[in-house]
Amino acid sequence: MASTATQAAERDDPADWLRLIRSRRVGAVTFHRLMGEHGSARAALRALPELARAAGVEGYEVCPLGVAQAEIKAGRACGAQLLLWGGPGYPAGLMDLADAPPVLWARGDTGLLQRPMVAIVGARNASSLGLRMARRLAEGLGVAGQVVVSGLARGIDAAAHEAALATGTVAVMAGGVDVIYPEENADLAAQIAAKGCLVAEHPPGLQPQTRHFPLRNRIISGLSRAVVVVEAAARSGSLITARDAADQGREVLAVPGHPFDARAAGCNMLLRDGATLVRHVGDVTEALGLARGAGPQAGAADRLAPEAGALPGPVPPRRALGEMADLHGQILARLGPSPLAEDQLIRDLAMPPSLLSPALVSLELEGRIVRAPGGLLSRAE
Repeated sequence: MASTATQAAERDDPADWLRLIRSRRVGAVTFHRLMGEHGSARAALRALPELARAAGVEGYEVCPLGVAQAEIKAGRACGAQLLLWGGPGYPAGLMDLADAPPVLWARGDTGLLQRPMVAIVGARNASSLGLRMARRLAEGLGVAGQVVVSGLARGIDAAAHEAALATGTVAVMAGGVDVIYPEENADLAAQIAAKGCLVAEHPPGLQPQTRHFPLRNRIISGLSRAVVVVEAAARSGSLITARDAADQGREVLAVPGHPFDARAAGCNMLLRDGATLVRHVGDVTEALGLARGAGPQAGAADRLAPEAGALPGPVPPRRALGEMADLHGQILARLGPSPLAEDQLIRDLAMPPSLLSPALVSLELEGRIVRAPGGLLSRAE
């Protein structure tokens, strides 16, 4: 089937592929069925109206040529490259999926799509420990020669992308490849476009809708050899990605969490159901059968040093009450039932101790955080 797809991709006009997949009632599965039955996108377009009529749909019209040409123009304008299923540059990992995207728009280094990939996904409202874990895993996997894939969401996704910028990262977009969501990740998306690769199956300019995210998730898992979940609620998009990975025959791995932390409920459920437990990057590389020394920087994944303890320079002015309330919210968002070292919280928030300490005392007096021996902090139940 792959050779047939390659021949069709090389023979067909890309505009015909876009017209077919953008036509009403034609999704990825229908697209591939039509291609298999008719041999080319152009032949399938000719057959579509009659097929629709036979199915009881009167007055059916295929996507106009002008719409496809406008999409191609918009893609070129944002610096994106169109990849056709089975054609040059199309990711091999997606080829075996029944609902593989017929077309992909890619911005950046498309060569990354041909390298081995591992997905790291997780909670948007991630804890400090979760963000640290995502960064350490992404760094270690990059050192081991793996491209890190995620969905450019806030929280775990963003932390994984940032940590893997130097070694290779791919962001799969829910909308158009030029539409950044959330907007707060615009700078990160620009860095990925320069050093990594942004990928989307929808037309440039399309604003993401709720229904687009599960479609995005199947691409994340399909591209990857394995999906690692770092913090996920019992009902979350990350679990959809993990389910897709299992259905696609990929490895599913999860980082365990405290039973009282709702952000760990999904991961703990995955582990209960047979996912591989992840304590550090070595657990991931072992599950993938990667021998020590196989990566571009042999052994370095096991020697990653703890994050630097340097604190920011000048002390900012004392904050107003509204700003202190915001700081309290930031602190509580980083803490969970699992204890976190106070100095690590300081590094995560990039704030001097002179500003953070009064806020911690205030939260402790309010009974909202608990201080344990050894400078450890946790959120009160």
